[in-house]
Amino acid sequence: MTRGDRALCAVYAVIAVVALVATWWHNVAFLTSGQGESLLDFIRAGYANHAAASLTNDVVLAGAAVFVFMAVEARRLGISRVWLYFVISMVVAVSVGFPIFLIVRQIALARHRSAHKVQT
Repeated sequence: MTRGDRALCAVYAVIAVVALVATWWHNVAFLTSGQGESLLDFIRAGYANHAAASLTNDVVLAGAAVFVFMAVEARRLGISRVWLYFVISMVVAVSVGFPIFLIVRQIALARHRSAHKVQT
C-alpha cells in the first residue's frame, strides 16, 4: 500500500469512529430519555417534522445508493462478506459501515495494483 492509501484508510477510520460516537450518543440518549422505547418510536421520531423527515429520507436514500455501490464494488474487487457492511450500516449507522467498507475497498485496490505490477 502506498502512503496515500494508508492516509485514505486513516481518514476513513477517523470518520467511522467519529460517526460511531456521534450517532450512538444520540441513539442511547433517545432510548434512555423516555421519548421512545422501540425501533418504531425511533423511526417515528425521524419523521417528527419536515426538517427531520427531510434528513431521514436523505439518509435512507443515500444509504440505498451506498448499498448498491458496495455490492457492485465488492463483486468487482472480490471483497467477501459484503453483507457484513450492510448489517453494520443498518444496525450501527451508514456513516460507520460505509467508511469501514471503504477501508477494505482501498486495501483491495492496493492489492490489485500491486498484483498488476507483478504481472506486467
